[in-house]
Amino acid sequence: MQAEPVNMQDVPLGRLKVMKFTLEKKDLQTKARVGRVETDHGTIQTPIFMPVGTAGTVKAVHQRELKEDIKAQIILGNTYHLYLRPGLDVLEKAGGLHQFNGWDRPILTDSGGYQVFSLAGTRKINEEGVTFKSHIDGSKHIFSPEGVMDIQRTIGADIIMAFDECTPYPCEYGYARKSMEMTHRWLDRCIDRFDSTEGKYGYRQTLFPIVQGSVYKDLRVQSAEFIASRNREGNAIGGLSVGEPAEMMYEMTELVTDILPTEKPRYLMGVGTPANILECIALGVDMFDCVMPTRNARNGMLFTSEGIINIRNEKWKEDFSPIDPAIGNYASSFYSKAYLRHLTISKEILAAQIASIHNLAFYLWLVGQAREHILLGDFGVWKDQMVKKVSTRL
Repeated sequence: MQAEPVNMQDVPLGRLKVMKFTLEKKDLQTKARVGRVETDHGTIQTPIFMPVGTAGTVKAVHQRELKEDIKAQIILGNTYHLYLRPGLDVLEKAGGLHQFNGWDRPILTDSGGYQVFSLAGTRKINEEGVTFKSHIDGSKHIFSPEGVMDIQRTIGADIIMAFDECTPYPCEYGYARKSMEMTHRWLDRCIDRFDSTEGKYGYRQTLFPIVQGSVYKDLRVQSAEFIASRNREGNAIGGLSVGEPAEMMYEMTELVTDILPTEKPRYLMGVGTPANILECIALGVDMFDCVMPTRNARNGMLFTSEGIINIRNEKWKEDFSPIDPAIGNYASSFYSKAYLRHLTISKEILAAQIASIHNLAFYLWLVGQAREHILLGDFGVWKDQMVKKVSTRL
């Protein structure tokens, strides 16, 4: 059962708990785990997928639908985008992102590092931080480790990410090593700033460090050991799913999860396809996020329990069966493939809504099924069957 959000009014900060992770069961055939993350805004059952709400919204989806139809337990916001718009003044006056967008369950914010470093040609990196130009109006800004901690304090997410450099793929070894070492120095500055400040809205926040090292084994080992030594409440794996082959991503993920502490949640950032998620659950990852379910939905790609559908294809024109009744979601059971195809071809806004709700509901259903099968003890067999299914193009 989803825990009810805590009422934080008039609760002294010292009485609130730091985020807690309980490891409930390990799979015997794989490295998959079932756990529970407890925050001041509620409990997250792992493994979990986190819908991405970059600018304070999961695109085309109401908060009620996120909670009741999709059954999201935690969503993401992005520091870079929220800092630029609506801006920190608005968010602070609102009482933080939870109050601003009405989401009363846990929120995680990315540090904005990935977005800043993707602004090739308009940013400069040095030891102090990153100078960049806004993609909105060209204005100049500086992100430093300390500044990003302060920004995320103001946004007010339950879980906040350290400021890191996400290296591209491919990436030369020398650059990857220097980038990783700077990310480690920045992490210590993030920790110093975070630990010397308090949350602004009466509930605890938790800082996750991020493992980097590109696709080089020795760097990934070095980074994972460094991150583990900082003993935070959870840890993240970054710099993957950026163009490298899937098998290489799995290899790096397994290398890192074997080093990161068992008793802490592990978050694989920006991953991925349904098959990616299942394979990485089997490697010991607990938390995932990706824009794929919503971005692909807006382009007519549906992920279902039987495989992948391009709803624009002629073959769905007279298919009046539900989108995917197996997952128990209203939109997936109520609307037909033919109707959704008609909306998509007609460029109706409702097409993006239905498809987004369905894809997100499918992702949450999938990790929920993974959790159930880990508890049942047959996850490995089920996973192998599902990877084939969810990778099939219908």
